[in-house]
This record gives sequence, C-alpha cells and structure tokens, in this order.
Amino acid sequence: MGLSSSKDMEVPDSVKRLVDTLIADHKVMVFSKSYCPYCTKAKKVLEKYPIVSGQYEVMELENRDDCNQIQEYMKQLTGASSVPRVFINGVSIGGGDDTARLDSNGQLGKKLEECQALAPRI
Repeated sequence: MGLSSSKDMEVPDSVKRLVDTLIADHKVMVFSKSYCPYCTKAKKVLEKYPIVSGQYEVMELENRDDCNQIQEYMKQLTGASSVPRVFINGVSIGGGDDTARLDSNGQLGKKLEECQALAPRI
C-alpha cells in the first residue's frame, strides 16, 4: 500500500512512429548521447566502415524533450533503455560493448555486408 505503480511510462504514438521510421529508413541507426563513453565507442567502431551515404544515422538524445520517452520505447523494443542502442537492418545489436565485440569477431562487418550497408569497393 502506498507504493506507486511500477507500470512503464506511456510512450506517445508520435515517439514510436519517429523511432520506428528512423530504424526502418536507415540500415544503421544509433540512439546516443554525445557525452556517453559507450556511445562514443559504438560510433568510433561504426566509423571504421564505409557505410553508404544516407544509410547511417545517429540521434543524440540528451537535448530532446522526448529523450525519456525515446529511451522508454528503446526498453520496450530491446529490453534496455540505456544508450547507445544500435540497430542494423532494423535489428538491435545492443550497445557499445556489443558493437565492439561484433567488430572484433568479424560479425559486424558481415552484418553490414548482408544488409548492403557498405559502399562498394572501388
């Protein structure tokens, strides 16, 4: 008694549409905060790859009015609200450590190739 409900925050449909559209429209989508070391780690790893122009997007959340709502929706989508949240071809691959691990074992490059996110080699 007297305890507040542990019900998750209500996420407006407009926020869900924004996030869903960003994930669908970019083969590589990162939800980040510019001051976060794990976000920096993920972005540095991804910057090593020649991703096709327009297919890699980063949304920095810290100055957005809907930051908390976006992070709540990340929790609903992925099970984690922390940043970064990295998506490749519409699928969450996790955060900064996960992205670095996939890079070190060769799986990140493979995932990027499979979804044709990499620019052709000249």
